[in-house]
Amino acid sequence: MNIKRTSVATINFIELDKKMLKNCVMIGFPGESTETKMKNSMFTLMPSQRTSEERVPGIQYPDIVAEAFQVFECTWDSTFDTFEDEETLEMHFVLRIDKILLKPRWHKALLKGKGFPTIPVDFGFRNNANFWIARNSKPWAEPIPKNKEMDVNSVLYAAKRIDPDIIWEQEACRKLVKVPRAFLGKVMRSCIDAAKQQGLVTITPEFLDSLRDKRSREKGKS
Repeated sequence: MNIKRTSVATINFIELDKKMLKNCVMIGFPGESTETKMKNSMFTLMPSQRTSEERVPGIQYPDIVAEAFQVFECTWDSTFDTFEDEETLEMHFVLRIDKILLKPRWHKALLKGKGFPTIPVDFGFRNNANFWIARNSKPWAEPIPKNKEMDVNSVLYAAKRIDPDIIWEQEACRKLVKVPRAFLGKVMRSCIDAAKQQGLVTITPEFLDSLRDKRSREKGKS
C-alpha cells in the first residue's frame, strides 16, 4: 500500500543475527499499526541517502536501516502492469533500483573480490507457528562462462561505430569481452571520454588498466 501511495520503496539487507531476525518476524507480522510495530523495533532508522538532484519534489522517501549491510533505494516502474488480487491482497510490482548503498567494509570486499557477508536465507516458508530461516553456507565465485563472452571483432566493430576517430588496439578490446552487450556502449563511451580528456587518440590495454586502477582508488576513498 505504501508503494501505491508513494511510488518508492527501500529494501534493506541485514546479516545473519538471530536477535535482528527475531525482531524482523515480530515487526513484520501483519495486523498491527505502524506505531505499534515501531515501538517494538530494535533497528536504527536513517534518512534516505538520495541527493537533492535525485529527489522528486513532493515525495516522502523511506528511511533506511542503519544496521543493514546493503540497501536498495527503489522507485516503482508503473509502465509495467501491476498484478493485484483484491481477495488475497497479493500485489506484484516492478521496482527500478535507483541507488545501491553498501557498508564500507563490504564495499571494499566487493572491489577486491574477497569477503562476503553472512546472509540469512528466508525460505518464505511458514506455518501457523513458525517462520523458517537458515544460515547460508560459504559462497563461491562463479566466473562468467566463456560462451557468454563476446568476440573481440564484435567489440572492435562497436568501438568504430561509437567514435571512428578513436583507435582501439585489439588487446584493449579483448579486455572488454566479458562486459554484457547491453552495457558495452556505456562502458566504451566512458573510456573514450577519458581518453579525449587526456588528448589520446589510441586506446591501449595499458590505458584501460590505468583507468581501472584510478576508478578503484576513487571508489575505495568513497
